[in-house]
Parts: sequence; C-alpha cells; structure tokens
Amino acid sequence: MPDWPSGQTGVKPQELKMNWDIVEGNWKQFKGKVQTQWGKLTDDHLDVIAGKRDHLAGKIQEAYGVSKDEAEKQIKDFEKLN
Repeated sequence: MPDWPSGQTGVKPQELKMNWDIVEGNWKQFKGKVQTQWGKLTDDHLDVIAGKRDHLAGKIQEAYGVSKDEAEKQIKDFEKLN
C-alpha cells in the first residue's frame, strides 16, 4: 500500500461520487433511498426515472417547483450522503 501524506487516502474525488451506472443497474434496491429523500416522488415518477440522474433532476424540478440548479444541488448533496 502506498505511503500517503497524513489525511490522504489516495482515493480521487471522482471515485467518491455516486456511480450512476451502478445506480441505474440496481435501481429497484436504490429507489427507496430516493423516495425517502424526495417523498413527493411517486412510484410512477420512480419508474420513469429508472436510475437516470437527468430524469431524477427533472422530476425533482416538477414535483417541488425548483430550478434546475436547485435540483442539481439537491442531487449533489444526496450523492455525498450515499
């Protein structure tokens, strides 16, 4: 294992982000977390989203009446937690 300076793990920031290809592939298991975060999203919304990040952003905008930038911010915050 490499010797990393104090506090560094060697994991690149992009590796810490959610991999939406994996989310899409495991959507049935993952959508419960999404519905917990965004309770206004119905099962029909979740079926349309089908693990696609851009679809999720659109449905958040639609259900919550927020801007695209706000929906993206919410998703980024969600990614950090999961």
